[in-house]
Amino acid sequence: MHDALVIALGSPVLVGIYKDGNLVEEIRLEGMSSDVLAEIFDSLLHKYTFAHLIYAKGPGSFMGIKVTYLFLKTLSITKKIPFLATDAFFFNQNSPIKAVGKLYFVKNRTTIELESLVSPEIIAFKLPQCIDIQNFDSDNLPYYGIDAVG
Repeated sequence: MHDALVIALGSPVLVGIYKDGNLVEEIRLEGMSSDVLAEIFDSLLHKYTFAHLIYAKGPGSFMGIKVTYLFLKTLSITKKIPFLATDAFFFNQNSPIKAVGKLYFVKNRTTIELESLVSPEIIAFKLPQCIDIQNFDSDNLPYYGIDAVG
């Protein structure tokens, strides 16, 4: 069995397939999660049986987080696959993540805060070469970080 890890906080959408914790396939597709996740998983579900579905629950693109959560939660329920998550900082070496304007999400140990930054060093999200399921948990509700502007 394999594990699928999804990072869909912007474009490109990244999906990694892991066997025994090691990356065996990487999919990188430009576009919005609402457009590409179904396409990606249509192919993957014919090719693999999944032990876990894992995703970056935020912070990041509100719509990317929301669509990815709903897609994977539905897949988890219908296929009876455990659904796990962690915050997005796990995939970008804890570098700032763009929020709005000059505001960025930053992680200080265990808390995520908004800070005004002028020229932060941004590191792109990347799929790890190896994963340990112990690094992810069943608290998979999306983390938006700030309220939607209404």
